[in-house]
Amino acid sequence: MQIAVVSLFPELVGQVVEYGVVGRAVERKLLSLDCENPRDFAEDVHRTVDDRPYGGGPGMVLKYEPTATAIREAKQGMPDGCPVICLSPAGKVFDQHEAQRLASLQGFVLLAGRYEGIDERLIENEVDEELSLGDFVLSGGEIAAMAVIDAVTRLLPGVLGDEESAVQDSFMNGLLDYPHYTRPEIIDGQRVPAVLLSGDHARIARWRYKQALGRSYMRRPDLLKRLNLDKEQQQLLDEFLKEQGPN
Repeated sequence: MQIAVVSLFPELVGQVVEYGVVGRAVERKLLSLDCENPRDFAEDVHRTVDDRPYGGGPGMVLKYEPTATAIREAKQGMPDGCPVICLSPAGKVFDQHEAQRLASLQGFVLLAGRYEGIDERLIENEVDEELSLGDFVLSGGEIAAMAVIDAVTRLLPGVLGDEESAVQDSFMNGLLDYPHYTRPEIIDGQRVPAVLLSGDHARIARWRYKQALGRSYMRRPDLLKRLNLDKEQQQLLDEFLKEQGPN
């Protein structure tokens, strides 16, 4: 997998390869990450990459020329068809399904914006799609880029020590994850659920799926609306709600 990031702060983005899953992926040569800084392509002595917006208003706008050149440079050497993705509040929401889609590609370029915005002609001419982490505003796209890189990298074959970890992650089956426990068995009078100590893998799997359904119902009911529960799933959810007792 080849990923390139166009950013005014490449040192910030570069931190993502220093630790954890992404760092191991780079060490194992399962991922390459490059950064291009639009300042390197600014032609004036001050290396200017922003200017005031036409029509007035607050803030500055990322200029077309140096950013477009940085994007084109980032695409050099990448496989044909790798999309350029702008991280923007106006984009489609990035979720686990999108992470899986990107993980199936040979590579992609992420454009991390800054300032008040990006010259719209840059989006129209150089960008293939836009992605958003959600309905909130960041100071720049670098943190969003790092989140996308991490989410995608952990799905690449050979990256995780246990491939089953990615399969069982939250949202992989459209639900929140089930609760996890480890030693000691009792903390402040709270016991690990008995089923997890039973050694009965079928019962444990059923309990975990029931918890995932119940958690999703309680915390993210929008997820269940997308699933269209079958009879067995509805039965498990009903069991969960009965076990919770009256609200």
